[in-house]
Amino acid sequence: MTERPFYHGGMVELQEKAGGRRVAEFLATNVRHRAFTEEDKAFVEAAGFFLIATSFNDVPDCSFKGGNPGFVKVTGESTLEFPDYDGNLMFRTLGNIIKNPNVALLFIAIGANPKRLRINGQATIVREPERLSKHTGAQAVIEVLCLDLFPNCPRYIPDPCAGTQSIYNPRESVTAPVPAWKTFPGIAPLLPDGDSQREQINAMQKRDETLS
Repeated sequence: MTERPFYHGGMVELQEKAGGRRVAEFLATNVRHRAFTEEDKAFVEAAGFFLIATSFNDVPDCSFKGGNPGFVKVTGESTLEFPDYDGNLMFRTLGNIIKNPNVALLFIAIGANPKRLRINGQATIVREPERLSKHTGAQAVIEVLCLDLFPNCPRYIPDPCAGTQSIYNPRESVTAPVPAWKTFPGIAPLLPDGDSQREQINAMQKRDETLS
């Protein structure tokens, strides 16, 4: 396995233009990880669906994968697996994996307590009967070696069950709340000068200092 950078040149260029290079490096160093935490494992194994991105040459593909909670299994400190069920016979996801093992997974909780976990890794298709038997209805098992695990800010996720949109969505004449991640002690000082919420964060921190 070849070690690869978390950010490529295009990402770095935009980070620098936005004044966000220090924040991006902080997140890559302090938030990104390779081994599943107990919280990661519980979240992944409770999921009833996730999204997977694959590609071959210049053609990307994104697919929905669903099943009963527990259909995705964390099998090691940096590995997971999930079943491939009966589908429409296009084999877009598996076909791409055969040609290019690099995949990206997005686990997302939608509702009153939104959450996101992103995983970048390399996938392998397994058809051994013993592995298939661990997943009811599986026609194949996809094993993913996870290279990058990182939580992602969930602030724009709606709550469709309640019929409400995120309170963080931009609206005319309304000041959106500050997302929690921007107030973390290591993050706040690194925010670029152009961040529209810097004044709110500074005011919140001064208030906390006064109360403490």
